Amino acid sequence: MTPKNNIIIGVIIALLVVASYNVEANPIEFVEGLPNLGIVLEEMLLVEPKHIPTALWAMVETIQMAFIGTVVGVALALPLSLLAARNLNSKYVYAPIRALLAAIRTFPSILWAILFVIMVGLGPFAGVLAIIMYTLGFVAKLQYEAIETIDADPMDAVSSIGVSKWQLIRYVVIPESASHLLSQVLYMFDYNVRQTSILGLVGAGGIGFYIINYIKFFEYGKAAIFMIVVLITVLAIDWVSVKIRDKYIVKSQHGMEVTTESK
Repeated sequence: MTPKNNIIIGVIIALLVVASYNVEANPIEFVEGLPNLGIVLEEMLLVEPKHIPTALWAMVETIQMAFIGTVVGVALALPLSLLAARNLNSKYVYAPIRALLAAIRTFPSILWAILFVIMVGLGPFAGVLAIIMYTLGFVAKLQYEAIETIDADPMDAVSSIGVSKWQLIRYVVIPESASHLLSQVLYMFDYNVRQTSILGLVGAGGIGFYIINYIKFFEYGKAAIFMIVVLITVLAIDWVSVKIRDKYIVKSQHGMEVTTESK
């Protein structure tokens, strides 16, 4: 390694040591706490099957919340991402839109959930609104970055024949960025299902409401049933996402490569 690389690594290690000291990271305390984890795991093995129907219904509610939040969030994010793309708009358009999206992304979904619980009360509706806001900010950023990576040649070729901006977006921008959008939608739905499990901490509905309450009262056996249901659901969603990616995204990219080679 070059001296410059050694200096960079040394600086990173020094910053890591300082940060660890500031957050009071103590490996000895972690090792001493391992027996407590064993006690929790032992209690979690004492599952109570009678809670399975409740856990399944709560998981259905969680999936519904994530589905609504993802679909509505993506639907709102798409037009905003078009307005935020630098290769489609002037700075007087994309700059304020990007500032708005940055403001939305500033707050994690759990803080949005707290805000909406205050506004609309406890329950899944507050969770849905929180997911919509987080999805909106996150997907819009990823999508306008994907739009900005589109090859300029097709856009210039279409623009040269005098088409409108809407036609440019419809026939070039959206088809070229569609695979990125599908990947983002799949990722966000998977993420939102897991994130909705946490929103129960502030009373925003979903299966997390049960998990948090059982853990709060040290009923780890009951909580284990709900966590197992979450785990199985996440694995199933991940498997379906892989199949969808293999069928649509990979094929789409392969088709683009073939088209490019033929040219």
